[in-house]
Amino acid sequence: MISDSQIKKILGHHADLESSLADPALAGTDKFVQVSKEYSEMGPVVEEILVWKKLTHEIADLAEIIADKDGDAEMRAMAEEEFKELNESIPARELALKVLLLPKDEADERNAILEVRAGTGGDEAGLFAGDLFRMYQRYADFHDWKFEIMHLSETGVGGYKEAQATISGKNVFARLKFESGVHRVQRVPTTESSGRIHTSAATVAVLPEAEEVDIQIEEKDLRVDVFRASGPGGQSVNTTDSAVRITHIPTGLVVSQQDEKSQHKNRAKGMKVLRARLYERERQERDAERSAQRRDQIGTGDRSERIRTYNFPQNRVTDHRINLTSHKLERILAGEALDEVVDALVEADQATRLAQVGD
Repeated sequence: MISDSQIKKILGHHADLESSLADPALAGTDKFVQVSKEYSEMGPVVEEILVWKKLTHEIADLAEIIADKDGDAEMRAMAEEEFKELNESIPARELALKVLLLPKDEADERNAILEVRAGTGGDEAGLFAGDLFRMYQRYADFHDWKFEIMHLSETGVGGYKEAQATISGKNVFARLKFESGVHRVQRVPTTESSGRIHTSAATVAVLPEAEEVDIQIEEKDLRVDVFRASGPGGQSVNTTDSAVRITHIPTGLVVSQQDEKSQHKNRAKGMKVLRARLYERERQERDAERSAQRRDQIGTGDRSERIRTYNFPQNRVTDHRINLTSHKLERILAGEALDEVVDALVEADQATRLAQVGD
């Protein structure tokens, strides 16, 4: 459990922030916004500390009643029963407080850019990529998040070669960040007359959205090529050179956008994706060493890592990182039961980081 001195320090800092917010000189300034944000973020921690302090005080009071052998026997029996109940609740309260005090991932509150691409498996992989993209779209609806499609490259049979979207809302990246990796499907394709099960895959990348202030991109570091947009099968869908391919020369990252008729809009979309990829690259490099144990548990977020299998014949979804199996495949793909998987991943991540703190 955290020490009394740590608790005193947290409560003292929270009180200082509250005093700062009452200072008229701070009103309307950037500092006021910053202090307000920190004060708000500390709210749940302080609330949990106060609950824990109240609980420990009640236990101490009950212990005194139990220790008084001259006191009322019936009162002492009631105190012993309540003492036992409250003591049993202490570990859960301490765990909740420890979780709240874990270092925050600075990207957790950000919006996210979702990228889904068909992998191995031909048309079936494209259909599965479409299933995954729609799963996240429905999941966003359940959370009242805004889901804006940025780019769709269709296969021509109802699937997607590639699909991109921006997802905006509360704690989007915190909930979706463990979805990055290879998703595998096992099912009988509708075109398969012999009833043979096929295995195919799609890759998912979830990137925290970055602002210009997060990532400074020099114009001299970019090579921008424009070309004519084309649709499925290579046919021209635009009579002007509005499609944009942006290459970030120092890293070799390449982003293409062609969904808009305006070259300017395609470039803006492309820069948004490039900024997110550079931000995620920086973030992973910075966190690589200190989160080595966490990566072993939850995964690197690398697109080449197989993270989950969707087995249709057995109505089963298995997340290989935490050995989680669910027989709610249809409800997960409908977005409504995906939270059960996400919650388990978040809890596993918290458990790993708590173990690191204890080491």
